[in-house]
Amino acid sequence: MTKLINKLARDRDGATAIEYGLIAAFIALAIVGALPGIKTALSGTFGKVNAQLTNAEASN
Repeated sequence: MTKLINKLARDRDGATAIEYGLIAAFIALAIVGALPGIKTALSGTFGKVNAQLTNAEASN
């Protein structure tokens, strides 16, 4: 039983896959954290474009 535990402790196969999984998880968290700020910026931009289009239409 001790040999099996020691063998499992030394086995490094799959460590890279776990590391890539953790990196992907952190990137996903960063994207989710940035979404409220992006939403606010896009809403402001589209609001300005809509106002300009409305003003252009009213002046014609």
